[in-house]
Amino acid sequence: MTVAPASDKTVSRAPRPRPAYLDHAATTPVDPRVADEVLTYMSYEFGNAGSRTHNYGQIAKKRVNRAREEVSAVVAATPDEVIFTSGATESDNLAILGLAQHGEATGKKHMISTMIEHKAVLEPLEALASRGFDVELLPPVEGGWVTANAVAAALRQDTLMVSVMAVNNETGVIQPIEEIASALAGHDALFHVDGAQAYGKLIKPLRDQRIDLLSVSGHKISGPKGIGALITRRRDYKRPPLTPLMYGGGQERGIRPGTLPVALIAGLGTAATLALEENQQRMDAVAAIKEALVAALLPLGADLNGDPNRTIASTLNFSIPGVDSEAAIVALKDVVAISNGSACTSQSYNPSHVLAAAGLPEERIAGALRLSWGYSTSYVPVEAIAQRLRALSNH
Repeated sequence: MTVAPASDKTVSRAPRPRPAYLDHAATTPVDPRVADEVLTYMSYEFGNAGSRTHNYGQIAKKRVNRAREEVSAVVAATPDEVIFTSGATESDNLAILGLAQHGEATGKKHMISTMIEHKAVLEPLEALASRGFDVELLPPVEGGWVTANAVAAALRQDTLMVSVMAVNNETGVIQPIEEIASALAGHDALFHVDGAQAYGKLIKPLRDQRIDLLSVSGHKISGPKGIGALITRRRDYKRPPLTPLMYGGGQERGIRPGTLPVALIAGLGTAATLALEENQQRMDAVAAIKEALVAALLPLGADLNGDPNRTIASTLNFSIPGVDSEAAIVALKDVVAISNGSACTSQSYNPSHVLAAAGLPEERIAGALRLSWGYSTSYVPVEAIAQRLRALSNH
């Protein structure tokens, strides 16, 4: 038997303290209640929801159907309007690219969106532009939102779709979804909303029945990664005219084929139910954290990026004069985990297209930091964050 050196025996195996996690806009920790549900359907009730000949499959199908009810209840849709996907990115692609065939067949090839959308919307729109679609991206006002008047002014007879996110993933600015929905009254254009940052948090706006297509992400509401949904609301009893991006199997009404990940779907369903049932207490908890952070940062001369009266309570984007965001992230890395923008583009950092579209100065964009938290955030080192940033600004 080999004996480890004495020096190795003295090494502590206790976990090291981890930095506080303030990057919930990128992903959230899975709620233990959700994790239990996922594990149950992963290790015990592991049947295929498409297997109709035995109890394993029937139990799986029953759980999937219940998840449709849970996901749809949050936004006042019907269970059969829920299409399960791998996440909001796939949902965005399905909503946008899935309308291409209908647009080409009807001659409606004008697409309206905004300059501040997530890449999961902007890049599919670029793909349509390369196919001859006329893509119009509206700029935000200085506070970081696109007005309903701007959308109304851009509408044309051949407008196929309007796509506007509910909450910006970088700034947390809430877009006027209900006002835009009202502006679309009497027009045939389909209204798509990327709800990744809003679903389960802002309840009333996403229940507007003028929203035809709504993208949902599980891992933004303490659900598992790899699962999401596209809500496809009927209008005048008609479903949105989507064409699938993949073929084979016929699942999800033929719109999104493939074996359903029952365990992940169960997790999304549970996360959706908890988000709805606990909405008010969660919003109160995250608002208290934001209040403490703003109170600590404003004395440092922080510029808040995005109208503070229009931002969601769980996100704060700010810049400290003279402080570069990359330097700040390094200085804070043992205290708190934060970001300077979207996780989807952080591997090769480029200046924020969201802040640039809002017309902010280059120095302010270069210094922008995003803090985001959730109902499960139990500790925020507010004073330590302020002290480290103050030290950087005094250099």
